[in-house]
Amino acid sequence: MSELTPLTGEALNALRDEFDADGTSRLAMNAVTAAGIEKVARNYDRARLLQRRFSTVVDNGEATHQDRSGRCWLFSSLNVARFIAKKNMNLKEFEFSQNYAMYYDKLERVNYFLKDMAALVEAGEPSDSRLVQHLLADVMGDGGQWTMAMNVYKKYGAVPKDLFPETESSKNTREMNVQLRALLHTAVAHMYAVAGDQAAIDQIVADTTAAGHRILTIHLGEPPVSFDWEWTDKDGEFHRDGEITPVEFWKKYVGPAGLEDYVCLVDDPRAEHAKGKKIGIEHLGNVAGGDATEYLNVPNQFMKDCVKQILVEQGIPVWFGADCHPFMDRENGAWATDLFEYGKVYDFDFDLDKEARVRFGDSAMNHAMAFAGVDVADDGSTRRWRVENSWGSKIADKGYFTMSDDWFTEYVYEVAVPKTMLPAEYQKALEEPATMLPAWDPMGALAK
Repeated sequence: MSELTPLTGEALNALRDEFDADGTSRLAMNAVTAAGIEKVARNYDRARLLQRRFSTVVDNGEATHQDRSGRCWLFSSLNVARFIAKKNMNLKEFEFSQNYAMYYDKLERVNYFLKDMAALVEAGEPSDSRLVQHLLADVMGDGGQWTMAMNVYKKYGAVPKDLFPETESSKNTREMNVQLRALLHTAVAHMYAVAGDQAAIDQIVADTTAAGHRILTIHLGEPPVSFDWEWTDKDGEFHRDGEITPVEFWKKYVGPAGLEDYVCLVDDPRAEHAKGKKIGIEHLGNVAGGDATEYLNVPNQFMKDCVKQILVEQGIPVWFGADCHPFMDRENGAWATDLFEYGKVYDFDFDLDKEARVRFGDSAMNHAMAFAGVDVADDGSTRRWRVENSWGSKIADKGYFTMSDDWFTEYVYEVAVPKTMLPAEYQKALEEPATMLPAWDPMGALAK
């Protein structure tokens, strides 16, 4: 490797002189240091002209709040499910327990990670390999994917929120995750110390799983195995189910919608990954024996068409994953590709397209939400989208955001749709083996 060239004092002085001679840059410095880049770069005309009206609106009630946790994928999938459950029970307001879903997701992830690592140790994977170090660094976060959420609901069902409410640790997961991560790191170190002794490794897995269960129960509470369910609907009529299990509850009030059979479509913009083909991510999952985390790679426009059709014709929310940070006005609840003019403030052309942003680490899916409306022009094209977020009702339009159609093109990466709405060639592609990408591939990014 050639020697790196230092930044010399002469070069630094030249940069300073150039900055000082540029009146526009000095004016930008004065503005940004006083007001912050978001206020200075905000495109006033675009912000005021971004309409918040939609030709189709799916009303899902009060926006939920994930607090200081990375559970957006659970919140958004349960927001889709709660819309269905409310309709089936004739309720105006209802919310599932996100704490219950997280409890079993994390318990299953403890098992998945330990079994995965035990197999790698047995296969002789070096402890300092890129794979092992990636898995150790990424273990026991809060993020996830649509398929992972469905794995939890299929195995454990769901419960109403008031029967397993939030705790301090479910609302702020940091300290709990630190302890779980330390637990799993310790277990892996012990596995490598006894490599070759399968019985000893099996015992480490069993002991660590038990410890993970204790930690989760201490932090999140002990979830119900069954419960009595009764409610009064929005017409004032009283209903009683009697004792019911979480799985029975899910199957009865959400199951008929077929969410478990949905397919996750992605827009992987890299040229080497053909459209109409399945891709998967190695070592990515939560429930051992559950459905693999795989996606069908399709054009972005096809994703839009599917979402529009579901919203307009079926009238239910649609789960999706996006890179939520670029060009986001969080307080006012808006996304548009020209909502902020950073390049004009910095005098720099940020010219990467979607493919380059993915390839060079500038963009990946990091947040999951639900589409809850769309504005369709007279010619059938989509103009903007209404989004149900999980950041509470005190921001945006009572928690609902507005997304421009061009922002969808550039920063939405995946949507979950019914398998039955796919054309024949895509149906056939789902039957073929997925092209597996390494654990660190950007398409394996988790929504948080």
